[in-house]
Amino acid sequence: MDILTLSRIQFAVTIAFHYIYPPLSIGLGLLLVIMEGMYLKTKDPLYLTMTKFWARIFGLTFAIGVATGIVMEFEFGTNWSTYSRYVGDVFGSALAAEGIFAFFLESGFLALLLFGWDRGGKGLHFFATLMVCLGAHFSSVWIVIAGSWMQTPAGYHIVGQGLKARAEIDNFWAMVFNPSSMDRLLHVIMGCYQAGAFLVLSISAFYLLKKQHEAFAKASIKIALGLALFASFGQLVSGHSSAIIAAKYQPAKMAAFEGHYERSAPAGLYILGWVDEKGERTRGIAIPGFLSFLIHGDSTQPVTGLQAFDKKDRPPVNFVFQTYHAMIMVGILLILISVTGTILLFRRHLFQNKLFLKVLVFSVLGPQFANQLGWFSAEVGRQPWIVYGLLRTSEGLSKVIKHGAVWTSLILFTLIYFVLLFLFLYLLDKKIKAGPAAAPEATGHLA
Repeated sequence: MDILTLSRIQFAVTIAFHYIYPPLSIGLGLLLVIMEGMYLKTKDPLYLTMTKFWARIFGLTFAIGVATGIVMEFEFGTNWSTYSRYVGDVFGSALAAEGIFAFFLESGFLALLLFGWDRGGKGLHFFATLMVCLGAHFSSVWIVIAGSWMQTPAGYHIVGQGLKARAEIDNFWAMVFNPSSMDRLLHVIMGCYQAGAFLVLSISAFYLLKKQHEAFAKASIKIALGLALFASFGQLVSGHSSAIIAAKYQPAKMAAFEGHYERSAPAGLYILGWVDEKGERTRGIAIPGFLSFLIHGDSTQPVTGLQAFDKKDRPPVNFVFQTYHAMIMVGILLILISVTGTILLFRRHLFQNKLFLKVLVFSVLGPQFANQLGWFSAEVGRQPWIVYGLLRTSEGLSKVIKHGAVWTSLILFTLIYFVLLFLFLYLLDKKIKAGPAAAPEATGHLA
């Protein structure tokens, strides 16, 4: 295996493990604000119990998220130094903003959120909860902006030539609001809300099945289910918008998403399929003309196909096709679960339906799979570019990195990340078994 492939796998492993935790923190952060806000409004102690319990889960995800994210900062210098030099002025400004405006805000108020329940009053504690939530959101804003610039670069000019060439910002706000940043940000945020909401649904459903902490679980499900429903449909809307942007600015990626090869022809939307990359054709079940309709509003309009691009400028088509469609299937499944749960809740059958409660227990995996698959689709679909249209992935690799060093670090990082994942699951299990402390009986409107 060549050093470029090894370095790409190493970065994929580290970011895939890391991306388990920040979406949970962002989703749980919003739920904490809602729960504590309802406590301040209603004075019902059950909402305080809920806030305290889910804050402990939030603290765990935040801690593991920080630990798993540190390695990526070093990989930019060790494995991707040429890339770092090329985009340092652009990417570095976004990462600096993330540290100043997001991480410090979130971590600065975290101690007050976790340990300041009896200090400073209810209003100050709610302010701390709100700041932690905003910090988590701001973190995603700047990271997504940096990643989106790599997909659709804007607001820059190139200085120097050859190995000394680098991108410099000449319009900061054009860089921030590059063509894909806001659509991608909305899509990411909706995925984070799903991750947090379905975690709460899963644990709460587990309690109901075990007949433990029932008042707490019912109240938690009602709040989380509303967010899950909103975010699941939000993913549908933001995903469609992101696909339109990809079709306009990254047509090779869009063509790979649907295995569309014809240079310029109306394109169908595949439900299932398999791409024969050598034969340049896709077999499967498709809705004729539907991709053209979704992009242009007209099923007869042509869509740029992969044959319009040189083979060296195409991504791995079948991999992108499969991950993209798997992401959509999981997304549809999450919509169905959210809608079904809402209907059962309004009909007052949800808390007695053991089969659906079991579905909710396992539903926590759905957003994680969808987030990972979506990231794989977007990043592999951008290949062979590390900065789309400007810098190839092979050109961004460090010139002095050694084959053995990458192999060794890949193995060690993988082992460490599995240990951290095991630690996270072990501690999460302990917190779930301990349950919420002194949860009061439900009032009438929570039963």
